[in-house]
Amino acid sequence: MCSNYDACNSTERLRLHFGVELPPGTNLRTDVWPTYQAPFVRRHPNADVGDDAVPPREAMVGLFGLVPHWAGEVAFGRRTYNARSETVAEKPSFREAWRKGQHSIIPVEAVVEPDWRSGRAIPTKIRRKDGLPMGVAGLWASKRLESGEDLLTFTMLTVNADDHELFKHFHKPGDEKRMVVILHEHQYDDWLTAAPSKSMDFMRQYPAHLLYSTPDPDRGKKKR
Repeated sequence: MCSNYDACNSTERLRLHFGVELPPGTNLRTDVWPTYQAPFVRRHPNADVGDDAVPPREAMVGLFGLVPHWAGEVAFGRRTYNARSETVAEKPSFREAWRKGQHSIIPVEAVVEPDWRSGRAIPTKIRRKDGLPMGVAGLWASKRLESGEDLLTFTMLTVNADDHELFKHFHKPGDEKRMVVILHEHQYDDWLTAAPSKSMDFMRQYPAHLLYSTPDPDRGKKKR
């Protein structure tokens, strides 16, 4: 499960690879952990009104870790940063966002997973070999705060990776291997506009030969 990643915050890369722009003045950190702010992409709510001035996608800033409307605290997101595709439709934390088709794409430069092959956990970055950012499939939610503001949050969807040539090496021996759902570029709009009944069609492994990993042993020592 992915609890840490490097966000794609570059204005140029967001525009070029995801077709979106962050609100002016947005300043976000790259190293993202649960309940940190980070960008996500969703279908523009007015994309279907027929106005050419309305973009099909929009970039929003939300907290990493989905907080459903009924959750009492924002800290709830510390345990909902990933959603298992096998159970997402039934889990109370995620089922409403899944049922409503609140699909998101999380722009990611690298995901970080622990490599246990040496006998101890070595933080390791996984990136695309072509140097492009990854678009990770996710869900988003909105919660009305006491202040009257709407809090946006998101989660990354995951699939089993026991037989994946790269992701099978991460996490503790004996634990189930998981990986985030990395979309291909041609799937971005299809995912954002997909009906809930079609959501499972996108829950697939990303080919291992298109990815590579590099150890980052000092990552856990960095100040969050």
